[in-house]
This record gives sequence, C-alpha cells and structure tokens, in this order.
Amino acid sequence: MSRILVVGGSGFIGRKTCQLAVADGHEVRSISRGGRPDANGPWVDSVEWGEADIFDPNTWRDALDGCDAVIHTVGIISITPEKGAIRERLDGDSAIIAALEADRADIPAFVLLSVTGSLAREEHLAAKRRAERTIAELEPRTTVLRLGPVYGEDDSSGHYPGVMNAALRAIDDHDWLARRFGGARPLSVTTVAHEALQAALDPTTAKHAPLRCQSIIKRNTK
Repeated sequence: MSRILVVGGSGFIGRKTCQLAVADGHEVRSISRGGRPDANGPWVDSVEWGEADIFDPNTWRDALDGCDAVIHTVGIISITPEKGAIRERLDGDSAIIAALEADRADIPAFVLLSVTGSLAREEHLAAKRRAERTIAELEPRTTVLRLGPVYGEDDSSGHYPGVMNAALRAIDDHDWLARRFGGARPLSVTTVAHEALQAALDPTTAKHAPLRCQSIIKRNTK
C-alpha cells in the first residue's frame, strides 16, 4: 500500500483518481480549495480531504508527510480574456509550487496532468508547458501525461456539456475513429485516473501506455 497526495482531488479528474486509489488499497489524501466534494460512495470516507490554498504551502505542507507520490490534477478548461492571469496561476504556478514542495519533502514521484497541443487554448498550453519545463529539473521522478479532451462516463459529469460529452465518449468507443484524432483522442476520466496512478507508483508501466491511451505520453523520468 502506498500513500498518495492528489492535488485538486475534489475536481473532476482528481476525484476519480482518489476513488481508484482507494479501490486499489492505497492511503489517499487530497488538497483543494473545495475540500471534501459533494460525492457519494463509501470510498469518499476513506480519503483524507483537506481544504487548502495551493498557493500557500503553509496550509497544506503537512499533507506531504510520508507520501510516496503526488499527482497534480488542477486545471481549467474554459477561459475568457480577463481570466488569463488566473489560468497562468492555476495551470502553471500551482503545478510548480506543488512540485517544489514535493521536491523539498523528498517525495519519490510527481505526476503532472498536462495537455496535447491539438485542441488546447494557447494560454492553457503555454502555462502547462512552462510547468513541464520547470518540474523536469527537480529531483523526484517526474511524469507528465499529455491529454486530449477527457470525458465523463455519464453525460452529467465532466468538463463538457452533456451533448459534447456524449460525442467524445462515442468517438473513443470506436477505435478506428479515435485513432484519427492522434494526440487529441478523447479519453475517459477513468482511463486518465488509472494512468496517473500507474505513472505515480510504477514507472515501468508509464513507458508502455495501452493502445487506448496513445495520447498519454511520458515526458521525463529521473
């Protein structure tokens, strides 16, 4: 059993990551602005939920104690022009801060959920790439998972409206069609959460992502 800290664990991808980690028998902690999410299921009570400001490590640094890996799942999908600075902080700075803290706490592994360049907005991509470059220089074994659009298993969950979510799911269900999207291939939130956990806990598996996960790539390992 490992101890995992999920940064942004109350969010869409972070929540599924926590759920799968609990199912695998791991000890799971989460830090996020929202703290404990409004979610159902016995797994929720098995997670140590923390409400914290990622930009103030003093509010969550103790959550790193004894952890074997940190998985950063924070990010925003949509943006308006006046929110450019917010995107820089959430997509870029939050990952860098979390990685620096993991480095200082001697956490063995750090996983960053990033994006491919195919469909991402320019601001989102720039912030993620800046974070990638920075954390690649740190001591923990660092894995970056570059993702296309991530859909929910049901149309009421996820980043996208129900119709779009259903369309992404339909594309992924037909491998011949999904392959045409290359790195922008839609992926289910369960697939992404599973790959994040594998990358955090078993570095050998991240080098050989399953065929369905061609858009998830390994960037750097130390």
